[in-house]
Amino acid sequence: QVQLVESGGGLVPAGGSLRISCSASGFTLDDYTIGWFRQAPGKEREAISCISHSTGRTNYVDSVKGRFTVSRDNAKNTVYLQMNSLKPEDTAVYSCAADAVDFCIIAVPRPPYPTLDVWGRGTQVTVSS
Repeated sequence: QVQLVESGGGLVPAGGSLRISCSASGFTLDDYTIGWFRQAPGKEREAISCISHSTGRTNYVDSVKGRFTVSRDNAKNTVYLQMNSLKPEDTAVYSCAADAVDFCIIAVPRPPYPTLDVWGRGTQVTVSS
């Protein structure tokens, strides 16, 4: 079964750090570009970061640049999002998505987002003030 599963979310105080994971099963993650998305209550889902499978390039939106880092561990078939200096406005459900077409060549995709092959269900990240 092809699926992505996020983990590692939780409650963290403002200024803290958290690393969330996106683990794949049923397919090889290093053949896919991965995007991290988040959706806060009452807001639209937004893409915040991506990592290209063809170039290794990583991209970030301005709101997380310098604080978040995306990486992949092909041996574990997992992509990570390290989040530092967290702010209350980072509170959201974080999801990962994978596609065999590289959508991370230049920048993080903007809406309308492309249809992506596989989505995870998400993990909740809550940052307290």
